[in-house]
Amino acid sequence: MHSNSDSAFPCDRCGICCQNVGLAEEVKFLDRGDGVCKYYDSSSHSCSIYESRPEICRVDVQYEKYYINILSWDEFVKKNLDICEKLKSNISTF
Repeated sequence: MHSNSDSAFPCDRCGICCQNVGLAEEVKFLDRGDGVCKYYDSSSHSCSIYESRPEICRVDVQYEKYYINILSWDEFVKKNLDICEKLKSNISTF
């Protein structure tokens, strides 16, 4: 768990990030060819490999590895939630 806060990332499990992996270079390897993650289960709106998903899909791991010395946990969460809202609004410019 991240050392700056005890709060978990407030994911609402909508799957919008999993349906837009074609937008970010870091996750394009997960694209099944239509911008949707090859592990996304559209019937359950969840990840079919959630327990063994790649590190790039683990918000807390990404924070610890790459952002802990740059942003506070709260700032990192806010930036991620801002992107979630843009994706939900079909805005593809970040």
